[in-house]
Amino acid sequence: MNIVIIAGSNRKAATSTRLSSYVGQLISQKGHSVKLFDLYETPLPFYSSEGTGHDHESVVRLQQAMREADGVVLASPEYHGSISGVLKNALDFLGQDHFRGKAVLSMSSAGGAVGTSSLTQLQAIVRNLHGINSPEWISIGGAQRSWLMDGLNGYEGAGQDLSDRIHRATVTFLDLAALVRNKN
Repeated sequence: MNIVIIAGSNRKAATSTRLSSYVGQLISQKGHSVKLFDLYETPLPFYSSEGTGHDHESVVRLQQAMREADGVVLASPEYHGSISGVLKNALDFLGQDHFRGKAVLSMSSAGGAVGTSSLTQLQAIVRNLHGINSPEWISIGGAQRSWLMDGLNGYEGAGQDLSDRIHRATVTFLDLAALVRNKN
């Protein structure tokens, strides 16, 4: 399957981007093709409903990859209880033709304990774009973030639990993506 991951941070080496890379590696190890769009490395112009920026090279590449995707992973840091502005901007360049009937895994990272507010917002956006939300999501926060920042080895505590949760959510997403892909 073709999986597109959109890492929605505008910060170099952001936790949500590291999480995206890690999940991308897991998906690749399962034999699937992964395209990672890091919005820090490949910024998009500001969205305008009047069409400005729609022909920008990065926007065109993102839209084409999304049309070819069998599944989508969206990752965002949680800022003030919401998704990042750069991820929202990227999603505004996309429509139902990019999401309809595709499985979507939502992921967030937060400075506090968990980033569930951003995840519920992502799931609402996915529903409005006619995507199919994976029943699992991934939220990491607080000290859990150091698990990713320190090369996946530095988290003192429930590191294996966190790893197991990320693996379980990723496998559930891939199973759903395969199921709905075969129905379309």
